[in-house]
Amino acid sequence: MSELEAELRAAVRGEVGFDVTSRALVTMDASNYRRVPRGVVAPVDADDVAAVLAVCREHGVPVVARGGGTSIAGQATGTGVVLDFTRHMNRLVTLDPEARTAVVQPGLVLDRLQEAAAPHGLRFGPDPSTHSRCTLGGMIGNNSCGSHSVAWGTTADSVRQLDVITARGRRLRLGRDGAGAPDGLRELVDGELARLRTGFPELPRRISGYALDALLPERGADVARSFCGSEGTLGVLTEAVVGLVEAPRARALAVLGYADESAAAEAAAGLLPLRPLTVEGMAADLVPSPAALPRGAAWLFVETGGESAEEACARAETIVRAADVLDALVVTDPAGQRALWRIREDASGTATRMPDGTEAWPGWEDCAVPPARLGAYLRDFRGLLAAHGLRGTPYGHFGDGCIHVRIDFDLLTEPGVARFRRFSEELAELVVTHGGSLSGEHGDGQARAELLPKMYGPEMVGLFERVKGVWDPDDLLNPGMLVRPAPLDAGLRFSVLPREPVDVAFGYPFDGGDFSAAVRRCVGVAKCRTTSVSGSGVMCPSFRATGAEEHSTRGRARLLHEMLAGELVSDGWRSTEVRDALDLCLSCKGCRSDCPVEVDMATYKAEFLHHHYAGRRRPAAHYAMGRLPVWLRAVTRTRTARLVNALARLRPLARVAKRLGGIAPERELPRVATQTFSRWWERRRASVQGGDLVVLWPDTFTEYLSPSVGRAAVRVLEAAGLRVALPPTVRLEKPPVGDGRTVALDPLSLLRGRGHVCCGLTYVSTGQLDRARAVMRRTLDLTEPVLETDAPVVVLEPSCAAALRTDVPELLHDDPRAARLAAKVLTFAETLERHAPGWTPPRVDRPVAGQTHCHQHAVLGDAADHRLRRAALLTGELSGGCCGLAGNFGFEKGHYEVSTACAEEQLLPSVREAPDGTVVLADGFSCRTQLEQLAGVRGRHLAEVLAAALEGDG
Repeated sequence: MSELEAELRAAVRGEVGFDVTSRALVTMDASNYRRVPRGVVAPVDADDVAAVLAVCREHGVPVVARGGGTSIAGQATGTGVVLDFTRHMNRLVTLDPEARTAVVQPGLVLDRLQEAAAPHGLRFGPDPSTHSRCTLGGMIGNNSCGSHSVAWGTTADSVRQLDVITARGRRLRLGRDGAGAPDGLRELVDGELARLRTGFPELPRRISGYALDALLPERGADVARSFCGSEGTLGVLTEAVVGLVEAPRARALAVLGYADESAAAEAAAGLLPLRPLTVEGMAADLVPSPAALPRGAAWLFVETGGESAEEACARAETIVRAADVLDALVVTDPAGQRALWRIREDASGTATRMPDGTEAWPGWEDCAVPPARLGAYLRDFRGLLAAHGLRGTPYGHFGDGCIHVRIDFDLLTEPGVARFRRFSEELAELVVTHGGSLSGEHGDGQARAELLPKMYGPEMVGLFERVKGVWDPDDLLNPGMLVRPAPLDAGLRFSVLPREPVDVAFGYPFDGGDFSAAVRRCVGVAKCRTTSVSGSGVMCPSFRATGAEEHSTRGRARLLHEMLAGELVSDGWRSTEVRDALDLCLSCKGCRSDCPVEVDMATYKAEFLHHHYAGRRRPAAHYAMGRLPVWLRAVTRTRTARLVNALARLRPLARVAKRLGGIAPERELPRVATQTFSRWWERRRASVQGGDLVVLWPDTFTEYLSPSVGRAAVRVLEAAGLRVALPPTVRLEKPPVGDGRTVALDPLSLLRGRGHVCCGLTYVSTGQLDRARAVMRRTLDLTEPVLETDAPVVVLEPSCAAALRTDVPELLHDDPRAARLAAKVLTFAETLERHAPGWTPPRVDRPVAGQTHCHQHAVLGDAADHRLRRAALLTGELSGGCCGLAGNFGFEKGHYEVSTACAEEQLLPSVREAPDGTVVLADGFSCRTQLEQLAGVRGRHLAEVLAAALEGDG
């Protein structure tokens, strides 16, 4: 233990982390930069903060304050000690509805403040797109704004008082009339009044540099306001008094379509006199599907408010009439508005990939110009991009003249980095030419501070340095930011990654087969750090259960990044730090759909486990549950299902079995079916049908554990007029498929024995990728006759369907049959919709509860299920999130607590609160098992519900 670490542990009550994991998690924010800190401290209160500053001052170690880590310019990273305010100093201290103020700690997430203020008809005005995870302290440090700044201004406009501790330990309460000013600041301001009155451009989004003009006497000598946007370089915030605004009772959203972004930008300023709440702009490049938007190639999102829905709508209609548009849409439905706003809010992640999949990066994320100059600026900006051979898609706060853009800089090679510098210098000059600010929202950080002389001139920048010297004479706080900055092209986070592709098992088709590129997908926007999930969302259940950064998708991606870098995490694939962080990943695949950049942590986990345990003994659970198909097949072949079930009910034997198998002692072992689905299929009398042929996949769970689901599916599919067959169980050349039976035509195949199709899911989830590939290849051999037909492959278990759609082609990327099989896979609902479109399901006419399977949400989609449920008069919506069992995860020893916490988030409450007569739907075996073991409730597959209704037993 170093002397610094020992003194910090003795001085503070909060956590002190100098271990590899603690440091690796904060090497980066959402910017292009990376710095490795000495350690991380999570202070409990202001006394802890003062103690950290005292120890670090004595050792000459810099201190960086960090909130949600979503800063885009590099200011939330440092080489000294990082203060993490999100763990303890994250409370709403008080809220005064009469005074319309709140007292907050710096680690409080913005959405928590909004939730507390909403019952009083109030809200905090600024709302960045990261509102579900950014903190008030970070917003004050960067003077954040958000989409409603045309109505309610920047964070500085909402700050009343700030409690701050200086680097030398002075506790100050900053406010108006010079309150809290450190010694020497007033004298410095008095000597520079002329410069302060003339040296700052007048525009709504001027965030760059220090806000020294707020110290002018005619502006109230507001020390608190001048502190906003100082990026942690002047003092450490410990508490803030912020103002709240009255929230409109109703809102409407006018979406205005334009021919291009310049036309939208030129129209934006003209709408400001109508006093909208937002004027946001984005172009078609960032919209996955413009179907929900009016005609056009660029759009303005203009929100209006009112005392009633009618008043808000009338104001929106006025906006439409005043705007010169190609087309327009007014949305008053709150759900519809939220869906449209999600498109805009996800742009910060979506923009990190160009339409052709090329990577794009921040760096010039948020320049701002006077709104009236925005159209002209955008044309010049596009020209500059073209001159440098670069691409980017501007979007953002058009009403404030503030533009966000991610640009396809090559930050991996020396020529690319040199071009990044040249472009940055020329763009800074262009912004200044248009009377703008280098930063209009996210601060200067390292990305732009070096270029501040172009905006302010050397004399004003010299004044910034003198102000920094008054507040922090030892340059202890966040050095290298704003004044005496580090070069904008130094310390890029990509420079430490391997230049040659890493040898991996999966194909990573969307990342050119490069695992480093896959890991680079995580840009740090931290949508995975939300503490609640809305609608059908899933990501990231383990973070919501633990609240720990290492159990978020971003945290795991950071550790993988450091593993590839090899500097901090030095033992590569054998890293115990990465293994431990991935241990609580449920492989729910929620990040594959919910993350704006589609990070696929389930695949990364499987890849890591494959390498980590290569040539080594694995955990017992990998053998017990990873090879579950082998054990279940053995039970079937030996006809010992009844015996196994009986032994499992004997607690002493079950206890021993669970201990040997690495299974959580709290779990009950599932019962094995005494008659498999395939055995039932072989013995039944086949129905002769003339409809479309469909091949029903006997997945491991349906085959051995829930054959009733397979039987029900056959009943419904045949009732819909479809001809059902099962895949072959022996490898045949090309026999006919579709007679409802499998016949061994080749005598040699009888000697090889019967085979079974399997998606390989359990092997993939435990990282046994060599075995998974062997199983998948055998499956492709068996299904070759199916691939020669037009028949779809109907998969009842969502996790198996997802594995066939994604894992099989990505793991067998060298076998074209894998992609052909993946293209055939349909869910139960999709099959009925596409191949029996004229069939009418039975009327169940009951409410539903339960949860959309996480793999279905992330990979398959559930739109067809929604339509099928509606047609059957199954009313209500299923919850989001993850059941927490997640295949082998919830059964593994040490996972029970997190597994149950995930279930308690949405699934179990939705079932408990359901009225009598509610149908509990759970298409996944894991979901049904979790419901049975934790709530004593029997969940049913949709096929079972419809089959029962067909038989008059709904």
